[in-house]
Amino acid sequence: MELEKRIFSHWETFYGKWAALPNIPVNARWTRNAVTIAGGYGRGNAFNQLCLPHGLYMDDDQTVLVADYGNHRIVEWKCGATSGKVVAGGNGKGNQIDQLNHPTDVIADKETDSLIICDNGNRRVIRWPRQSGTSGE
Repeated sequence: MELEKRIFSHWETFYGKWAALPNIPVNARWTRNAVTIAGGYGRGNAFNQLCLPHGLYMDDDQTVLVADYGNHRIVEWKCGATSGKVVAGGNGKGNQIDQLNHPTDVIADKETDSLIICDNGNRRVIRWPRQSGTSGE
């Protein structure tokens, strides 16, 4: 019961009192059928690795964008790919316009064909062009 109280308290903090916890039966059985869609090759900075991934975004083509917090970059993973492509940051930790510092979230803005990145360590939200973008604005 104490664990349930702590979970509810945590849930309430983030989602408010109006949110309800799902009712999962005690005898529920889970099927193990997960598929790795990004990373999965240990912690690191290679194109098939991530280091402390945080937020992610999936576009209409099932391309996944991952805020790779520990590597200070945004990595794009095409559906079925075994490695990703750095699409923002990747120039080391820093506060220059071509660098990120512990990004936590990313979304794609279709209207401007750019990424909107929460660059947590620099305390900024930055727009980064998707097509041949070498720096943010």
